[in-house]
Order: sequence, then C-alpha cells, then structure tokens
Amino acid sequence: MTEWFKPAGSTARDGFDVAVTPGDKEWEYSGLYVATLRPGQSVEFDTDDCEYLVLPLSGSAEVVVDGESVPLGGRADVFAGPTDFAYVPRGTTVAVTSAGGARIAFPHAKAANDYLFRRIGIEQVESELRGAGVSSRQVRNFGTPGVLEADSMIACEVLTPAGNWSSYPPHKHDEHKPGKESVLEEIYYFELQLSDAAPVGVQGNDPIGYQRVYGTADRPIDVLAEVRSGDLVLVPHGWHGPAMAPPGYDMYYLNVMAGPGAEREWLITDDPQHGWVRELWATQQIDPRLPFEQALPFGAEGEES
Repeated sequence: MTEWFKPAGSTARDGFDVAVTPGDKEWEYSGLYVATLRPGQSVEFDTDDCEYLVLPLSGSAEVVVDGESVPLGGRADVFAGPTDFAYVPRGTTVAVTSAGGARIAFPHAKAANDYLFRRIGIEQVESELRGAGVSSRQVRNFGTPGVLEADSMIACEVLTPAGNWSSYPPHKHDEHKPGKESVLEEIYYFELQLSDAAPVGVQGNDPIGYQRVYGTADRPIDVLAEVRSGDLVLVPHGWHGPAMAPPGYDMYYLNVMAGPGAEREWLITDDPQHGWVRELWATQQIDPRLPFEQALPFGAEGEES
C-alpha cells in the first residue's frame, strides 16, 4: 500500500464514490469525482475554480447549468462504446440527474479561463488503436488537445484486452522541456471485466489488473498496485507503466491530467531503457479483439435502455 494507490471507496466523501481534487494533500492540478445515482437521483455542486466534464460511465443523464439543460445519451458500460459528455466551466453550479440510474465521472482541473457550457456528441469522440501485438490498446481521445477546447484539463479513456500491456513503454511527463515534455499530474481510474474468453457460467470472479509507477534517481516513487474496479492510482511524477491486464480480464482506465504549464499539451518522454519497444510495433499486427465496441448504441433495440 502506498499513498498513491487509492482502493475503491477509500476517497469517498460528500456523496461521491471517488473524490480526488486539487488541494488534496500533495495534489495540485487535476481531479476526479465519481457518483452513483439511483433512478431519479440528482447530484449538485459548485465548480469553483475548476473546469469539469460530465462523463457517463454507465447509464444516461441530464446536465443543467444556469437553467440550460443538455441530455447525455450515455452507454451500458465503459466497454460498450464511447459516450457523449458535457463541458462545464469554472464558477458555476452544475446539477446532474439520471432517470434510470447511472454512474457518472466528473474529471476536472484548475482553470484560469472560461469556456462555454456545452454538450459534446458521441460522433465527435475520436478513437485510435495504439501499439501492436501484446501492447495493443484502444484510446478514446474525447478530452485531449486538438479534440476538446478546454483550459488545462486533458482526459482520455484506454481499453486493454486481456493479457495485454498499456501505458507501455513506461514514460513520464514531469519536466518542462519545450516541444518535448510537459508537466502533468495524472489520475488512473480503473474498471475491469471478464473477457469474452471466459467460460459460460464463471462465478465469484474478482477481476484484477496491475499498475506500475517508479521514480527517477532524484525523485523516488514506487507503486506496484493490484487494481480492481473503482481503484485509483495517482501519478504525481515519475515513470508510469505498464498497466497490465492479466489473461481473462479486460482493463479500462480513465486518465485525467493537468499541470502548471501555460500551454495545454500532452508531451511525454519514454524511459530510455525501454523506449526501443516501440520499434517492434512496425512488424506486429494490432490485436484483432480491438476495438471494444458494441453493435448497437445504448438504448437501441436489443440493448439496455
């Protein structure tokens, strides 16, 4: 156990299952809330000096800011496909209601400028297949620079098939090197599921994965966490990766990043001992199990609604 590994429920407060925010101990820029809403239940809070996203993890919701309402169609779960979401600026009150029940993530970050409250449709979510071979993973770049207009927050979703490694080769973003590396705190929020290869009727399973974070010589940090659904790993600095999905279990994680830089940019440096691994991808195939998408959108015939 380390201070940077947060098991499910360990950060719960104020009605949120997950609550990490700028101003917490040794944490300055990025944040994440996760709320579970029963049918008809609402959650309301002030954004203060942070910009927020409202991201359904499962289920759908309605978001209201200053009397303006937008619907979020949502999804059955994080493996089923992307979702539409909402951007909420600092200095406002946001209310989120789910008629049918939902789990909602609220990535957020310190902000110095204001952008308009708006809904971002599912059709605007960019998805890419990254890596190859056992390093194949899917990245949904819904909140990255060039995709989402925001002040400081960067967010994406990563899906890793059973047996594969993500966040690999290990990399860091904790030094300001113009054009090469940017300073960003990072949050990993995990969910896992049985893979399609599991025999029918498997019961009592406890999906697990692993996350590694290790430091540089002058800034030590050491995390090797066995992660389950709802767990967090915080990366204040240092090399991070791999995120490992053991055989039999698919892994999802939501990344939330922000830092002190004047430019909103996501620039990384590979660990020089392992960066050569990228060269292997040119001779390998992308995992055929990707992408993780369902045939029908959430709420369509034959799916949950």
